[in-house]
Amino acid sequence: MRKLVSLCLLLGILVFSCQTETIRMETYEVHGIDVSHYQSRINWDTVMDQEIHFAFVKATEGVSHADSLFCHNWQEMKRVGIRRSAYHFFRPSSPAYEQAYNFFSVVTLQDGDLPPVLDVETLDGASKYELITGIRTWLYLAEIQYSMKPILYTNLKFYNKYLAGHFDDHPIWIARYNNKEPRLACGRDWQFWQYGNRGTLKGIDGHVDFNVFHGNLIELEKMCLAAHTVLSENNNSH
Repeated sequence: MRKLVSLCLLLGILVFSCQTETIRMETYEVHGIDVSHYQSRINWDTVMDQEIHFAFVKATEGVSHADSLFCHNWQEMKRVGIRRSAYHFFRPSSPAYEQAYNFFSVVTLQDGDLPPVLDVETLDGASKYELITGIRTWLYLAEIQYSMKPILYTNLKFYNKYLAGHFDDHPIWIARYNNKEPRLACGRDWQFWQYGNRGTLKGIDGHVDFNVFHGNLIELEKMCLAAHTVLSENNNSH
């Protein structure tokens, strides 16, 4: 009986936490959001006025799907001056190279853009070996395509179970809906943290995911395409 009561309490806490509005973490300097067609039409001018420094936007999924509002969001983010990045939702059971080319056909990066993102959240029936191999292929092809190392996104539980110890040379964007920073099983640092999925902003109908960057604005700028290219050229000249 006690176990049943404890389980019910735990489930109640989880449900409550999922329904509680996400409060912005003002202790961090650099704030961002991530969006897709689920947010419908966004007023990016209004979003920009609320000290949102960067945004991730869904571009593609699998071997053929493209987000219906990607082009609109991508152009608007550039226009208002929000640092932008595009992400691909990875399907481990589909050929990674076809997924990479789907992304490339939709996303063109420009100076000032953040690295592309591979969003990995499910096995889709693939083995861990197939998962790791597919991720490695996509990241490798994207790095060649854009001349910068892509960011890897996943939730904390999935990362610790399947990805810890792999891809340590790629920036990590971790989802953990909590007010405590995520701790990765391999001990490495995270670069981006998605800490809640029920944030509210003027200019966006409904809820939006809130994120922070583990650094300051100068460090965020160094991750962007122009800065990355300059640093690489300087390193190669020595």
